[in-house]
Amino acid sequence: MKFRLTKILLPITVLSILMFSCSGGNADNGSKSDSDSTKTDSTKTAKEDAKKKSSSELIPVEVATVTSGTISDFILLSSNLETEIQADVYPRAEGIVEKILKDEGSQVKKGDILVKLEAREYDIAEKKAGVEYKKQLSIYKRQEIMHKEKLLSDEEFDQLKYAKDVAKYTWQEAKLRLDYMSIKSPISGWIGERTAKIGARVQPSNKLFSIVNKSDVIAVVYVPEKNINELKIGQSASINSENLNNQEFKARIIRISPVVDPASGTFKVTVSVTNRDQILRPGMFVNVHLIIDTHENAVLVPKTAVVYENEYKNVFVVRDSIAHKIRLDSGFENSQYIEALSNIREGDKVIVVGQAGMKDNTKVRIVLEREPNIASKYIQ
Repeated sequence: MKFRLTKILLPITVLSILMFSCSGGNADNGSKSDSDSTKTDSTKTAKEDAKKKSSSELIPVEVATVTSGTISDFILLSSNLETEIQADVYPRAEGIVEKILKDEGSQVKKGDILVKLEAREYDIAEKKAGVEYKKQLSIYKRQEIMHKEKLLSDEEFDQLKYAKDVAKYTWQEAKLRLDYMSIKSPISGWIGERTAKIGARVQPSNKLFSIVNKSDVIAVVYVPEKNINELKIGQSASINSENLNNQEFKARIIRISPVVDPASGTFKVTVSVTNRDQILRPGMFVNVHLIIDTHENAVLVPKTAVVYENEYKNVFVVRDSIAHKIRLDSGFENSQYIEALSNIREGDKVIVVGQAGMKDNTKVRIVLEREPNIASKYIQ
């Protein structure tokens, strides 16, 4: 019996030892796995932190793409716009203003009635003169028959013809005076000023309206004597106004004075501007660009990218996240762009924000890339 119990306990003891060994082994493996996982996460975090730190050390900048276009060399002057076609309206006869038919800002055509003066007196005079003419015409026709039949002398017939003609011209004069009571526009255009008032007695010396035609406006500028050989009739020009968001209007030179003012050393040049949309108004202050020469397909660098260093112009071109300082070899320039003659190519990315105080070969990070803005043939 005792031998049997010993045989039963021995397998149980061996089995317990094996189970304990297995349990201890698994615990060690789990601890080792957790340790490896912690080391991996720590390494990953360190790399991300290093990457963020490296990225934060890069200077954020905004860039623009260098493009090509047309740019011109020009003489820049200023002037106030005028109109080629304008007229002040005066009455041709004395009278009292009875009715005003057009007001300031109204568009009128040549011959439109602007003002009517009291005309009863002139109306009666016109009718009276008309009756007199018809009377003299009737007498003339009757006596003409008698003259043909030799029943009336040539002298008497000439007197009748004279009386008929006088009556005719008297009637025409009366109609003209009556017509003067309706004051008409001498040109087509817009009323810029009205001084006429209902009930006012006006004289031929009283200005009643000012009328301008805005279709063709001009700018008169005074050019320095040194540029006298650079300009000619028909030469291209353009104008722009700061009050119109610097919108450009094409123009051309139509007159050049051959006389140089000895006091100012300038000569007078008149520029015509086509104003099809009627945006420009006489009296507006504008910048006038007299175009001397034009370069096609020029490499254009935005002026906002230029960093001035004494008399030199520099730009920073971004290549492989590094800002390279390049001396700008400049050609023509205007309010927006400078022509690059060398060192800079179309498609280069130049820094337009963030380049102040920057050094050559600085590592940068582009945060915004601006689109090129070439709006017209003449960039003014």
